[in-house]
Amino acid sequence: MYSVDLKLPYAGLRISANNDAITQIEFIDPNAVQNTQASTTLLDDCCQQLRAYSQQKHFTFDLPLSLQGTDFQQSVWQQLQRIPWGDTLTYGDIAAYLSSSPRAVGNACRRNPIPLIVPCHRVVAKAGIGGFAGDTKGGFLPIKVQLLRHEGLEF
Repeated sequence: MYSVDLKLPYAGLRISANNDAITQIEFIDPNAVQNTQASTTLLDDCCQQLRAYSQQKHFTFDLPLSLQGTDFQQSVWQQLQRIPWGDTLTYGDIAAYLSSSPRAVGNACRRNPIPLIVPCHRVVAKAGIGGFAGDTKGGFLPIKVQLLRHEGLEF
Protein backbone atom coordinates (compact mmCIF):
# COMPACT_ATOMS: atom_id res chain seq x y z
CA MET A 1 0.00 0.00 0.00
CA TYR A 2 1.15 3.48 -0.84
CA SER A 3 -0.23 6.85 0.21
CA VAL A 4 0.22 10.55 -0.36
CA ASP A 5 -1.31 13.64 1.23
CA LEU A 6 -2.73 16.43 -0.88
CA LYS A 7 -3.95 19.87 0.15
CA LEU A 8 -6.73 21.28 -2.02
CA PRO A 9 -8.70 24.51 -1.58
CA TYR A 10 -11.57 22.72 0.14
CA ALA A 11 -9.84 19.95 2.13
CA GLY A 12 -6.79 17.93 2.95
CA LEU A 13 -6.80 14.44 1.44
CA ARG A 14 -4.93 11.23 2.11
CA ILE A 15 -4.93 9.12 -1.05
CA SER A 16 -4.07 5.43 -0.87
CA ALA A 17 -3.34 2.97 -3.65
CA ASN A 18 -2.04 -0.49 -4.27
CA ASN A 19 0.09 -1.34 -7.30
CA ASP A 20 -2.90 -1.26 -9.65
CA ALA A 21 -5.57 1.15 -8.42
CA ILE A 22 -6.67 3.92 -6.09
CA THR A 23 -8.14 2.25 -3.01
CA GLN A 24 -9.13 5.09 -0.70
CA ILE A 25 -9.39 8.84 -0.28
CA GLU A 26 -9.77 10.15 3.26
CA PHE A 27 -10.49 13.70 4.32
CA ILE A 28 -7.84 14.95 6.72
CA ASP A 29 -7.17 18.25 8.43
CA PRO A 30 -5.41 20.44 5.84
CA ASN A 31 -2.90 21.38 8.54
CA ALA A 32 -2.05 17.67 8.97
CA VAL A 33 -0.90 17.23 5.36
CA GLN A 34 2.60 15.75 5.61
CA ASN A 35 3.53 13.12 3.03
CA THR A 36 3.17 15.22 -0.13
CA GLN A 37 5.62 13.29 -2.32
CA ALA A 38 3.83 10.70 -4.45
CA SER A 39 5.76 7.43 -4.39
CA THR A 40 4.09 5.93 -7.47
CA THR A 41 3.07 7.15 -10.90
CA LEU A 42 -0.53 6.23 -10.09
CA LEU A 43 -0.57 8.43 -6.97
CA ASP A 44 1.08 11.24 -8.91
CA ASP A 45 -1.58 10.93 -11.65
CA CYS A 46 -4.32 10.95 -9.03
CA CYS A 47 -2.93 14.12 -7.41
CA GLN A 48 -2.66 15.82 -10.80
CA GLN A 49 -6.25 14.89 -11.67
CA LEU A 50 -7.58 16.06 -8.29
CA ARG A 51 -5.78 19.40 -8.74
CA ALA A 52 -7.21 19.68 -12.25
CA TYR A 53 -10.71 18.92 -10.92
CA SER A 54 -10.25 21.75 -8.40
CA GLN A 55 -9.19 24.23 -11.06
CA GLN A 56 -11.31 23.33 -14.09
CA LYS A 57 -14.90 23.01 -15.06
CA HIS A 58 -16.33 19.73 -16.35
CA PHE A 59 -13.34 17.60 -15.41
CA THR A 60 -13.64 13.82 -15.80
CA PHE A 61 -11.41 11.51 -13.78
CA ASP A 62 -9.61 8.70 -15.56
CA LEU A 63 -8.04 6.49 -12.90
CA PRO A 64 -8.20 2.80 -12.05
CA LEU A 65 -10.22 2.30 -8.88
CA SER A 66 -10.50 -0.59 -6.45
CA LEU A 67 -13.82 -0.20 -4.64
CA GLN A 68 -14.24 -2.73 -1.86
CA GLY A 69 -17.78 -3.14 -0.55
CA THR A 70 -20.96 -5.18 -0.65
CA ASP A 71 -22.78 -5.87 -3.91
CA PHE A 72 -25.34 -3.21 -2.98
CA GLN A 73 -22.65 -0.63 -2.18
CA GLN A 74 -20.97 -1.44 -5.50
CA SER A 75 -24.24 -0.84 -7.35
CA VAL A 76 -24.72 2.54 -5.62
CA TRP A 77 -21.14 3.58 -6.34
CA GLN A 78 -21.61 2.66 -10.01
CA GLN A 79 -24.66 4.93 -10.12
CA LEU A 80 -22.70 7.76 -8.50
CA GLN A 81 -20.09 7.56 -11.25
CA ARG A 82 -22.83 8.14 -13.82
CA ILE A 83 -23.93 11.49 -12.34
CA PRO A 84 -22.46 14.17 -14.61
CA TRP A 85 -20.53 17.22 -13.45
CA GLY A 86 -22.86 19.97 -12.27
CA ASP A 87 -25.85 17.67 -11.81
CA THR A 88 -27.34 15.93 -8.80
CA LEU A 89 -29.64 13.03 -8.03
CA THR A 90 -31.54 12.46 -4.82
CA TYR A 91 -31.06 9.50 -2.56
CA GLY A 92 -34.62 8.59 -3.57
CA ASP A 93 -33.79 8.74 -7.30
CA ILE A 94 -30.99 6.23 -6.87
CA ALA A 95 -33.08 4.11 -4.49
CA ALA A 96 -35.91 3.90 -7.02
CA TYR A 97 -33.51 2.84 -9.76
CA LEU A 98 -32.02 0.13 -7.52
CA SER A 99 -35.35 -0.90 -5.93
CA SER A 100 -34.02 0.05 -2.52
CA SER A 101 -34.54 2.75 0.11
CA PRO A 102 -33.07 6.26 0.29
CA ARG A 103 -31.57 5.44 3.69
CA ALA A 104 -29.72 2.42 2.28
CA VAL A 105 -28.37 4.61 -0.55
CA GLY A 106 -27.26 7.20 2.02
CA ASN A 107 -25.45 4.52 4.00
CA ALA A 108 -23.65 3.34 0.86
CA CYS A 109 -22.68 6.94 0.06
CA ARG A 110 -21.33 7.37 3.59
CA ARG A 111 -19.14 4.28 3.09
CA ASN A 112 -17.81 5.41 -0.30
CA PRO A 113 -14.06 4.77 -0.01
CA ILE A 114 -13.10 7.12 -2.85
CA PRO A 115 -15.06 10.39 -2.51
CA LEU A 116 -14.63 13.08 -5.17
CA ILE A 117 -13.66 10.55 -7.83
CA VAL A 118 -16.78 8.54 -6.99
CA PRO A 119 -18.89 11.69 -6.59
CA CYS A 120 -21.13 11.04 -3.58
CA HIS A 121 -21.27 14.82 -3.13
CA ARG A 122 -23.66 14.89 -6.12
CA VAL A 123 -26.33 13.01 -4.16
CA VAL A 124 -28.71 15.27 -2.26
CA ALA A 125 -31.83 14.93 -0.14
CA LYS A 126 -35.30 15.43 -1.56
CA ALA A 127 -35.47 18.73 0.32
CA GLY A 128 -31.99 20.13 0.84
CA ILE A 129 -28.39 19.17 0.58
CA GLY A 130 -28.45 15.95 2.61
CA GLY A 131 -25.35 14.68 4.38
CA PHE A 132 -21.74 14.11 3.48
CA ALA A 133 -19.27 11.56 4.83
CA GLY A 134 -21.71 10.74 7.63
CA ASP A 135 -22.26 14.36 8.71
CA THR A 136 -25.60 16.15 8.40
CA LYS A 137 -24.48 19.30 10.24
CA GLY A 138 -21.02 20.82 10.37
CA GLY A 139 -18.13 18.38 10.03
CA PHE A 140 -17.59 17.52 6.37
CA LEU A 141 -20.79 19.18 5.11
CA PRO A 142 -19.04 22.48 4.19
CA ILE A 143 -16.81 20.46 1.84
CA LYS A 144 -19.91 19.14 0.02
CA VAL A 145 -21.23 22.70 -0.30
CA GLN A 146 -17.89 23.87 -1.76
CA LEU A 147 -17.75 20.95 -4.20
CA LEU A 148 -21.29 21.59 -5.44
CA ARG A 149 -20.60 25.32 -5.79
CA HIS A 150 -17.45 24.51 -7.74
CA GLU A 151 -19.66 22.49 -10.08
CA GLY A 152 -22.06 25.44 -10.47
CA LEU A 153 -24.77 24.40 -8.00
CA GLU A 154 -26.14 26.33 -5.01
CA PHE A 155 -27.90 25.00 -1.93
